[in-house]
Amino acid sequence: MCGIAGYSIHPDATLDRTLAAQTLLAGIAERGADAVGYAYRSAEGQGQIEVHKQRSGARALLDRIDISPAATDVLIHVRDYTKGHPRILANNHPVRHGAVVGIHNGIIFNDDELLERHDISRAAPEMTVDSEAIFALAERSGGQAGALEELRGSMATAWLDERAPGRVYCARGVGRPLWLGEGHGVTFFASTRPALELVERFVRTRLKLREIAEGTLVALEHGHRVWSESFSPDRRFEEAPLPAVRAPDEGASCLRRLAILAAAA
Repeated sequence: MCGIAGYSIHPDATLDRTLAAQTLLAGIAERGADAVGYAYRSAEGQGQIEVHKQRSGARALLDRIDISPAATDVLIHVRDYTKGHPRILANNHPVRHGAVVGIHNGIIFNDDELLERHDISRAAPEMTVDSEAIFALAERSGGQAGALEELRGSMATAWLDERAPGRVYCARGVGRPLWLGEGHGVTFFASTRPALELVERFVRTRLKLREIAEGTLVALEHGHRVWSESFSPDRRFEEAPLPAVRAPDEGASCLRRLAILAAAA
């Protein structure tokens, strides 16, 4: 069980980018403590994506998050690892494969099979993380929903593509939740509704909240949902249920610190 979150924002929006990212991280912190990371892309960066990640829980990163005031797209992740040991940094999220940088909550069971079938090499020789298969297919297909039908396992995911500046892709397969919060010039997403309610409270913005349906790919651009497409997830797998709260101390600590950060902001 991991936690994912992020946002797409209009370049002219005045929202505090760093506080928004800190709030989302605090909201998902309880979902994993094996690694944490974030990525962002700014309007002036010509599509280039900055990635920051480390092997720790969220509280060790919360104060150090630094999002450019020109950022338009942000991804945030906390990891409770299944495949791909977190001591290898490349296995931690956000995961880069070529032009695509992404985050994932769930387990992909046929990742090695898919990479072999498509003759795709791992981005780094030591990588074994199952999530890479999602982003390898996303890069190869250009973000087409049909490519996600090849994946067998549970999935809520989001990614950026350096070839598609200003766009964030969010997809929900089966077995994992994913929520959208749409506001004025900004759309947030997160693993849980309470994480988005936290954004409403600390970032002081009104959001229209809704859960993304299973088998849906959504594209966000400059703070707005621009299109969505359905796909048929492969449901031929069995997975033992996992508790949503994996690191309660991380969550509680981050929420206390967030209150201080928000007051200072």
